[in-house]
Amino acid sequence: MLLRTKSLIAFLCLLCLSSVALVSHLYSRQSASTAEWLPALRGHHVEPCPDKLDWLASLDLTYPIRYARRDIIVNQTSDCKRASITKVDTSLFPDFQTIDLTEDTKIEPQHCAEPLVLDVPAFMKDPSDASHLIFGISTTLRRLDDSIPQILRWLPGTHAKLFVIVMESEQVGATEGRESKPAVKAFPKQKDELQSKMRHLGMDVTLFDPLRLQDEFSEKYFSLVKIMYDNRNDKTQWINMLDDDTFFPSMPALLSMLRKYDPREQHYIGGLSEDWWSVTKYGMMGFGGAGVFLSVTLAEVLASNYQLCKETSHANDGDIRVMECIHLLTDTKLTNERNLHQVDLDEDLSGIYESGRLPLSLHHWKTKGDGGKGYNLPVMHLVSDVCGDCFLQRWQFGKDMILSNGYSIATYPNKKLEGLHLIAMEATWGEPKFVKGSDNHGIDHSLAPTRPKLILDEEKIQYRFIDSAVVDGGVRQSYLHRGVADDIDSLLEIFWMESKTEVERV
Repeated sequence: MLLRTKSLIAFLCLLCLSSVALVSHLYSRQSASTAEWLPALRGHHVEPCPDKLDWLASLDLTYPIRYARRDIIVNQTSDCKRASITKVDTSLFPDFQTIDLTEDTKIEPQHCAEPLVLDVPAFMKDPSDASHLIFGISTTLRRLDDSIPQILRWLPGTHAKLFVIVMESEQVGATEGRESKPAVKAFPKQKDELQSKMRHLGMDVTLFDPLRLQDEFSEKYFSLVKIMYDNRNDKTQWINMLDDDTFFPSMPALLSMLRKYDPREQHYIGGLSEDWWSVTKYGMMGFGGAGVFLSVTLAEVLASNYQLCKETSHANDGDIRVMECIHLLTDTKLTNERNLHQVDLDEDLSGIYESGRLPLSLHHWKTKGDGGKGYNLPVMHLVSDVCGDCFLQRWQFGKDMILSNGYSIATYPNKKLEGLHLIAMEATWGEPKFVKGSDNHGIDHSLAPTRPKLILDEEKIQYRFIDSAVVDGGVRQSYLHRGVADDIDSLLEIFWMESKTEVERV
């Protein structure tokens, strides 16, 4: 594959000057904590074989390490569709080079490869128009502030509204002889400052005090229906409840899902828990962390009967109150969208993230997986600025390597990859709770088909995503495999950039 690199570099250099001014302007307006979440900026592209690796100093590395890198040029193609896995008949990386940067970040590159061109579906750089949507969250000021990086990845510029019920602290029930602590109303100054901060970052957000401070959290969550409906406008078609750790990887995909339904009809859309035990316990309801979507027609019925529903339901969870109110007043039942993910699973969640499926939502990403440390989805998702809905997309390179974009690079020794049913999801998570009398294997209703878990470092060698950054007009990703026994660590880096010129293939 050949790239007309001279045209590319010349064009990008012209953009570099304007980019410098733009970056300076943006960074001067934002604090250090938010600057790293800026969308990708066009600028000059790094050398294919850099001799200085000073950026590795910010990573948790123990030297010496094995190191390899590759540039990928994204080529938008109108007739290209995202597949479960795309096979590329070439290797992704050149050979490893052992490096030690403890004394000097300059190296002598030994192995280089020309940039690799990958086709992706054409996508719009501007945010999708979601002005017909209202999102609602109930949380505390601190948790909302902590959630800004992830909300920045999907809300700004869409014209969708976000209404948030905020408290300084939530009610805490009595335990072990301690008295119950009542909820504390958000301090007006802090609430106004946070609202201004979020609006300054391009989010159409309004912060509300609870309708009744003494309400339980489940009642505050249910009150979002009334708040969102009462603050609708002529464009509003859907009101949507979510948690402060609900992540939407693709607004275009979310809007495409909602276009299947007529908002003039009563629709209750959500995702079931992946865990069958939770479904049998709580019922066929939209689980709140996956996102609960109500057509404005159905929301009108619930909001008009708000007090009746509030007095009738005594559930401890807000999403259950929503379901009970719908069942009390209408014959509407849940429409289950299986790509809305509650993620009620524990331990290693690689199977979900390496499946090649594009999730509409992801929940519990802060606390589930990796021994409770969770995943840094906002940073993992940065690559989508360059390649659209390529986040978590899979490419197979050669006979033994799969890139799950933004999560991992895996190699499969001893031709193990040849016999794998790659459409099936690897069951890497912990054993779901057993449901007596049920033939469901715990996750069949949500994640099937599945295949057995592979043994790490024997049947599958996994380089896990550790960092990403918007730099030099593209996105740089780092994937690390910790050395086993006395072996040293290995680091793989990919630099993603957009194609600016015609691409030739041979």
